[in-house]
Amino acid sequence: MATHFKNLSDFSHVEIPSAKPFRFGIVTAQWNAEVTHALCQGAYGVLKEYGALDQHIISIQVPGAYELTTAANVLLESGQVDAVISLGCVIQGETRHFDYICQAVSQGLSNVSIKHNKPVIFGVLTTDNLQQALDRSGGQHGNKGQEAAVAAIQMAYLVSQIQERIIE
Repeated sequence: MATHFKNLSDFSHVEIPSAKPFRFGIVTAQWNAEVTHALCQGAYGVLKEYGALDQHIISIQVPGAYELTTAANVLLESGQVDAVISLGCVIQGETRHFDYICQAVSQGLSNVSIKHNKPVIFGVLTTDNLQQALDRSGGQHGNKGQEAAVAAIQMAYLVSQIQERIIE
């Protein structure tokens, strides 16, 4: 595994613009709460660190990963956000349920992003076991919520730059 020996939440080599002008939605699945709560805290912390205002961050919870798509869609339809960070954790079990949920969530979030021409960041862990999820939600491999927040800031900025050039 490429991530076996590294923490992927090191952003020292990445240029991250200010989050201050943008509005963000954080949609977090309640299932596997120990993991998803840590992802949400990581995402929120990065948004604040890069200047996002409290009143520009909407954080909501949904029952599970499958419901992330609907919540992201509703947030974008409201016009209140420039980007959505979708956070969840699906852990492999003994049945094919894992495969169906992972496929539906990834495709659904992609479709919502395309539908609204707004970034919907995929911060859903799809792991073989709980330890892998813990390692990626603040453990030895960093915090995927932080990584998702950085991607949201970068993409919100990129979209704004493209839109400014098209309008000019």
